[in-house]
Amino acid sequence: MAHTFLLEIGLEEMPAHVVTPAIKQLVKRTADYLKEERVAYTDIKPFSTPRRLAILISGLADKQEDVSESVKGPAKKIAQDADGNWSKAAIGFTRGQGLTPDDITFKEIKGTEYVYVDKFIAGEPVATVLAGLKDIITAMTFPTMMKWGTHHFEYVRPIRWMVALLDADVIPFSILNVTAGRNTRGHRFLGTDVDIATAADYEADLTAQFVIADADKRKALIKQQIEKIAADHSWTVNIDAGLLEEVNNLVEWPTAFEGSFDEKYLTIPEEVLITSMRDHQRFFYARDASGKLLPNFISVRNGNDHDLQNVVAGNEKVLTARLEDAMFFYTEDQKKTIADYVERLKSVSFHDKISTMAEKMARVTAIVGVLAKQFDLNDAQTKAALRASEIYKFDLVTGMVGEFAELQGVMGEKYALLQGEDPAVAQAVREHYEPISADGALPESVPGAVLALADKFDSILTFFAAGMIPSGSNDPYALRRQATGIVRIARDQKWSLPVAELATDFITAEDAANVAPKLDQGSQIDAMVTFIKDRIRKILRSAKQRHDIIDAVTAGSSSDVLQIFTAADILASHAADDNFKAVIESLTRVIRLAQKAPAELADATVDAKLFENDSEGALDQGVAEVAAAADKGLDALFASLVAIQPTIAAYFEATMVMDKNDAVRNNRLTELSHLAKLALTLGDLDQLIVK
Repeated sequence: MAHTFLLEIGLEEMPAHVVTPAIKQLVKRTADYLKEERVAYTDIKPFSTPRRLAILISGLADKQEDVSESVKGPAKKIAQDADGNWSKAAIGFTRGQGLTPDDITFKEIKGTEYVYVDKFIAGEPVATVLAGLKDIITAMTFPTMMKWGTHHFEYVRPIRWMVALLDADVIPFSILNVTAGRNTRGHRFLGTDVDIATAADYEADLTAQFVIADADKRKALIKQQIEKIAADHSWTVNIDAGLLEEVNNLVEWPTAFEGSFDEKYLTIPEEVLITSMRDHQRFFYARDASGKLLPNFISVRNGNDHDLQNVVAGNEKVLTARLEDAMFFYTEDQKKTIADYVERLKSVSFHDKISTMAEKMARVTAIVGVLAKQFDLNDAQTKAALRASEIYKFDLVTGMVGEFAELQGVMGEKYALLQGEDPAVAQAVREHYEPISADGALPESVPGAVLALADKFDSILTFFAAGMIPSGSNDPYALRRQATGIVRIARDQKWSLPVAELATDFITAEDAANVAPKLDQGSQIDAMVTFIKDRIRKILRSAKQRHDIIDAVTAGSSSDVLQIFTAADILASHAADDNFKAVIESLTRVIRLAQKAPAELADATVDAKLFENDSEGALDQGVAEVAAAADKGLDALFASLVAIQPTIAAYFEATMVMDKNDAVRNNRLTELSHLAKLALTLGDLDQLIVK
């Protein structure tokens, strides 16, 4: 007979962002538990609201599956002594299986006899197994945990009730002072407590108490209500998926309603209005058919439409107060010049171990100058990027950003335009924060991309030099996100970005401009290169690139971000070639032998007079051709390495590299070192798996 089981954890209101991950965690932990306990089932349906996490398991078996297995133990010679007495090893083995030595049989495997016991475990009734879900509940983890009363137990919020029903029967267990039963709670204001007769009645019983427990149904209802209000007024409403998810996890019985604010506030930049409505008040904003922002919003109440006009008035009052503050700051901020704000940044700390924000901008200006030359920017682009670097943090000390921190950069662009800055400069000021998440939007303008790179490079270099390198999951200054931003911007713009060489140039430029921090940045260049390569590895893994190719290209000699991605593409595209194995094996042999060359040979010249066979001269000519091809790009380099493979094979067939004559041996190692250096530009090919 198939059974249905209901588990509900009743809680004080959870933060909205916790609800969805929490119910997913409960479903997964339960599924894993049932699999481990050998209990068959058909489906696990999740339910969640701000006050409850619940699952309904259908198609449950009556009991665990029985287990019949033959368990192997120690060899017979270990299990018995010469007189046939059982050893401690045999006795311990059988005891561990819940049996005795009398249950032992012997089986021969490859000429050796081993101890075996046949073990049968009868499945427990499903009710017994389900009681163990208590441990699943208490094992759950959350971003924030709390204690309550005098208990030491921690959970996302205090547990107030629990329901555990197998069909119509309660599965009793307790957590702290709460015992599972059949009583659940309806809507906090509209509903009452209710006893659930059977597990299958759960959803209907809660609906009768003004709780829509199915999160998907609740979300669909909210969306439908918003769309109806918008259609009734001919509004266009962007139902942001993230906001809809958040609102859904704040209510149990949703009722959407419309509100408005005074049109005078439309003189404020719409980003401020949208931030106030969407981010602060969780309102959906409205536009007219032409896309113009309207003085209207839609919100969702956790309740019915009773006295809805009071709810509307209250929400309008709260929003108006916030917009009044915004209007004040917007007006006051314009009374000062950008130069005034930049001056104030001299007393604002970037970090107390590094510098002020004004000093950071000075360093970034020096870095922008280096990058402008690296990317061969035209005069207009260079001018815009340099001017933006001189002012780009000024909005941090404006009243508006002080009140609405989310608008950093956005208000910088607005105020820069109001004060007559070039639009390209203003755009770069806004774009320098991008990307603001691992997969966020990238700067669209060249000056903005350059400024974003410079700002991120400075942050990573200075924090590393100050000893604040991320470790484990600890990354308080979001340096991993900034490194990912560097990688993504370089790739998007198709810019050559040799990190190690450029970092040296950045430090030199800062010293020349007398703006370098009192930190040893040079000692951290290698660490920074490794850090950025780790971000490249992560991006390549997410793109399902082969692991050995990722290892090869990131372990190569190049620190050029774009070149590393290009090398990965080249190796992946040729991995199935018929001659790929032969090419890589030849080059790998070259690289391994070159590692034996003394350090002083790195810049040595090959002496043709020391050649003892024709293959040495052929290889020397081939290396020259590879070097010429390398100047044309990695595709040409790889093609030339493929072409030289037969020459390498012939060389090794005819030549003993480690000759007894020091001069001959070193000459050959020099020749191989030159070729290895070129090959390592693609990556450490020794990491590749070829079959």
